[in-house]
Amino acid sequence: MGWWQVNADTLAGSRFVLSPLAETFACLKLLHTDTAAHPGERAWLDAHLPAYRGRLAADPVTALLVRCGLGREWIADFLTPTPYGDETFEAEVARVREVPPADARAHLLRSAGGPLPAALTGRDDLPGRAAALLAAVWEESVRPDWNRRRRVLEADVVARTARLGQGGWAAALDGLRPGTRWLGGNRLQVNLHEYPPREISGARLVFVPVTPSAGWVSWEDTRRYAVVYPCSGALADAGATAVPESLGALLGTARAGVLVRLDSPLSTSQLVAVTGQGLGSVGRHLRVLLDARLVERRRAGRSVLYSRTAAGEVLVTAQRDRRAGGSGG
Repeated sequence: MGWWQVNADTLAGSRFVLSPLAETFACLKLLHTDTAAHPGERAWLDAHLPAYRGRLAADPVTALLVRCGLGREWIADFLTPTPYGDETFEAEVARVREVPPADARAHLLRSAGGPLPAALTGRDDLPGRAAALLAAVWEESVRPDWNRRRRVLEADVVARTARLGQGGWAAALDGLRPGTRWLGGNRLQVNLHEYPPREISGARLVFVPVTPSAGWVSWEDTRRYAVVYPCSGALADAGATAVPESLGALLGTARAGVLVRLDSPLSTSQLVAVTGQGLGSVGRHLRVLLDARLVERRRAGRSVLYSRTAAGEVLVTAQRDRRAGGSGG
């Protein structure tokens, strides 16, 4: 297993940050594999795969770059610069574009696990091509939805931060992604690969959520390290999270908004983040929905998660189906 030696100062200075580029790269991986983890991802893939495949079909050099860069056991390092936090996508992708071409080719050689195809050998435009592809995925497939994605990511950070306050870093990190857990003795396991331990004491360490079911680690020299992990809340289909007018009339728009966002279990703090409602309002809505037996709650570790009951599912599904089919005559 791969693990990092982390001293108390590094852990104390660690934080959760959002990264538009990490989200975009995770979406690029999703497009590359075409493997959806839930219906929301399937709907997103169906909408964006044709344009992505068309772009690569028209640019075989970039298609080879992607194939080599997304290796089975290793990702080409220059594709995943370590997030700093509080950066725009443009600032982050500029770091991809500015990678020395020789470094990019060396990274691709490692991720490919063998000799590079002749079409990539000796090319100096690979960082620019990678940056252009990431920019295209951002503009066409991520940016139009970024505000909604950001709310889901912020909800995860809120929940992780609450867990950190309740149980310390061990509680916050356990289950972050498969293979990641606190081992004790200042050791943070970051994956299940048999890589040599890394001493990162004194470095800056950030944890970065993304909405697709993807994860990786990255570092910049010995100064900055990042663990990218899939957030706990699924990014549901945008149409599914909209509040049907009839359901809003029945329950009240705000209360219905809480119910429809429970396609996957969420905590109170996550619901606050994804709905934009205050903590008190969300709590009151949940109390009413619990009393009506439209939602149920269960404890997961130190968190309490809310989900729809069978009755709540029937109600939401019926209203969505009614909206999708029209009122009829």
